[in-house]
Amino acid sequence: MGKRRLTISEVLTRGVERIYPSYNALGSVLGAGKKLRIYHGIDPTGKLHIGHLVSLRKLREFQDLGHEIIVLIGDFTATIGDPTGKGMTRKPLTRAQVLAYAKGYKKQIGKILDLQKSNIRFLHNEQWASKLKPKDMLELASKFTVAGLLERDMFQERIKAGKDIRVHEFLYPIFQAYDSVTMDVDLEVGGNDQTFNMLAGRALLKKVKNKEKFVLALKLLTDSSGKKMGKSEGNLISLDEKPGEMYGKIMAWPDERIVLGLEVLTDIPQKEIGEMQQRIKSKKLNPREAKARLAREVVATCHGPRVASLAEKEFARVFRLKQTPRNIPAHFLTKKKLKLVELLTQTKLASSKSEARRLVLQGGVKIDGVVQNDWDKIIASVKGAVLQVGKRRFVRISKG
Repeated sequence: MGKRRLTISEVLTRGVERIYPSYNALGSVLGAGKKLRIYHGIDPTGKLHIGHLVSLRKLREFQDLGHEIIVLIGDFTATIGDPTGKGMTRKPLTRAQVLAYAKGYKKQIGKILDLQKSNIRFLHNEQWASKLKPKDMLELASKFTVAGLLERDMFQERIKAGKDIRVHEFLYPIFQAYDSVTMDVDLEVGGNDQTFNMLAGRALLKKVKNKEKFVLALKLLTDSSGKKMGKSEGNLISLDEKPGEMYGKIMAWPDERIVLGLEVLTDIPQKEIGEMQQRIKSKKLNPREAKARLAREVVATCHGPRVASLAEKEFARVFRLKQTPRNIPAHFLTKKKLKLVELLTQTKLASSKSEARRLVLQGGVKIDGVVQNDWDKIIASVKGAVLQVGKRRFVRISKG
């Protein structure tokens, strides 16, 4: 990133769902040349994934315009658990788990943001949140109402379903709001699923410091069912995913996600994306070609242009020419003979025996290119045999 010269209008519209209090209010401040303190928070609850890439890219746009950027690692809030979009209470994480998840974040974020510039900082909310005393918490909580916190959609859904809402879940938006006050920020950037939490910070900053905080809610990278992509939805593409896997997973996306992906994950000009969309509609452009460009751009961002080119060539070699990948992971079996369903679960090509049976019955399982129809079949651990599920998942069977 950083190659394009973006206008303020582009930064405030591309990939943006909504701006609070308004586009005009934020645009006026930016147009006057004021440099803002902007932050985005990431709770270390798992690997950084392609959904994070959307917000990080928006931060980079503001960084290139000369604004101060804060990446907040939520090592305190992650131990509470953000209830956003959850139909039930999150399982709490220990501090050790949180720190383990956060270990490689800075290096990965450095692929998107320019860490050599002086206008970027990494902060941790454990630094201030853990110092709050009971009287501080009471004072902070007094700024919010139960009715206001209950306005959250997911809480309303739980109430209707007769599910519990734990008291600590009420505290999450309060602690996130406190982050905005502590860092004295001007603007918060995040996915539109974080709007409630971000607006809580806007309200608290207004009450405590009488300061206007802007909120920029971004479009979410959703799957075909409307659910956001990420760990909890089981469709995660991590930013440290191997290039070939990353390329292949994007190529497996449904066609309806191509335009959104091009908008929020690439530097391709919006006008060109619109032209591609029209060409796809008029059947002058194969959606596969547009998707291939999207996959190449994303892999280039995460791994570099040369690696992206190699991933593209390997994908074409394997899936267009129907050849086997060069580098297939090996799995050493602990038994000489296994039923096919056991083999699929042990190699993690299926998450359960029921899924394994389904894959076999659908004709999606091959051994050395031969379709397997009997899920109860006994398979001997023949050294070098290639087990394949679907079009792009392979494991080479080795003797234990």
